[in-house]
Amino acid sequence: MKIKEFGVEQWMNDYEDDAQFNLGETCVSPLSLHDLLMVTHVDEPKFMHELLHKRLTYGDIFGNVELKQNIARLYQTALKPDQIVTTHGAIGANNLVLNSLVAPDDEVVVVAPTYQQMQSIPEALGATVKLLQLTAEHNYLPDINELRQLVSSKTKLIILNNPNNPSGALMSEEVLRNIVAVAQKVDAYVMCDEVYRHLTQDDQYSPSIVDLYEHGIATSSMSKVFSLAGLRLGWIVTRDAEVMATIHSHRDYDTISSGVLNEMIANVALSHAEIIIERNRKIIRQNLVVLEEWVKTQPHISWVKPAAGTTALLHYDFTTNSEPFCDQLYQQKGVLLVPGAEFDIERAVRIGYAFETAQLRNGLAEVAAFISENQASL
Repeated sequence: MKIKEFGVEQWMNDYEDDAQFNLGETCVSPLSLHDLLMVTHVDEPKFMHELLHKRLTYGDIFGNVELKQNIARLYQTALKPDQIVTTHGAIGANNLVLNSLVAPDDEVVVVAPTYQQMQSIPEALGATVKLLQLTAEHNYLPDINELRQLVSSKTKLIILNNPNNPSGALMSEEVLRNIVAVAQKVDAYVMCDEVYRHLTQDDQYSPSIVDLYEHGIATSSMSKVFSLAGLRLGWIVTRDAEVMATIHSHRDYDTISSGVLNEMIANVALSHAEIIIERNRKIIRQNLVVLEEWVKTQPHISWVKPAAGTTALLHYDFTTNSEPFCDQLYQQKGVLLVPGAEFDIERAVRIGYAFETAQLRNGLAEVAAFISENQASL
C-alpha cells in the first residue's frame, strides 16, 4: 500500500530532538509515574509493589475491564465494557477504525485541516476522499450546507476531529447533531478523533459523537488530556455492535492486546480523571492567556483564538512559505513550530501551548525577535 509521507510527524521527527524551545509539542505538560501517584494521592509504595510483581502476560485481549469501566465514565452514554476496546494510542485507534471500515470503492468525507492520518489512510486504501474545508473565516467550524452537498448515497464514513488539530476549534453539540442528521440521511458512520476532548477553555461539557449517534465511533487516548503519552494507550468506543465486531476481527492482525503495565498505570489516572483534567485545564487556560497577549503585540500575526485543545494556528502576512519560515526560525533561534504546509495551509504555523509557561514565554520571545530581525526578507 502506497501512502503519503506523514508531514507533521516527519517534521517533528526531524526537528524536535534538538529544539531549544519546542513549541510544536501538543501534549499537556507530561507526568512522570511519581507525579501521577502524587497528583492522584495513590499509595506509591503499595502501587509500585503491585507493579513490580505484575506478571507480564498478554492480559485482557480487548482491554482490562476495570480500565474500560473508567473509560466509560468519560462519556454521557451508559456504555458497557464490550463497547470499548483499547489500542496502541489514538493513532493506533484511528488506523484500526479506518482499516476496518474503509474499502477501495467507498466514499469518505473528511474535515480539513485535520490530523493527516484521517485523510491519507482512506486515500491509500483506494477510497474517494472528499474534503470538508474548515476556514478561518468560518472559525474553523464545518459548514453544514457544504457537508450536505458533499455526501451522497455512496458515503460510507464522515470523519471529524473535535476539538480540532491544528486550529483548536470546538464543534458545539448543535453542530455535531446537525452532522449526525446528515449522516443518518445517507446511512453513514461518523468517526471522531476526540484526543483533546475535555480540554476546553470554559466549563461547558463537550459531548462525544458516541453520546449523540448510535453509529458514531470515537477515538481517544491517554496522551493529550491525561499527560501520559509515553503509555502509548488509546481506545475506540462505539455502540454499534457490528462495527465493534469488525474492529475486533481486524485488531487480531496488528494488536493482540495492549500492555498490561500500561493499562495498569492508565487505570490509576482514569480512576482519578477529574483531578488530572482540572490540572490540565488550568495549564491550557493560563497559557492561552500568555499566547493571546503575545499575539496582540505582533502586527504581522493573526489567528482565530482556540476554544479547546492545546494547539492554535498562527497566520502571518509575510510571503515566505511556512516550511522555510519554520526552518529559518529553528536554525536562528532554536524554536520549533510546525509549518502550516503539513496541514495544506500556507503562511501559517501550528503552535502548541500546553507545556510549562516559562518555556512558552521564552519561546514566544524568540519568535518575536526572529520576526523583528528578519521581517524585511520574510
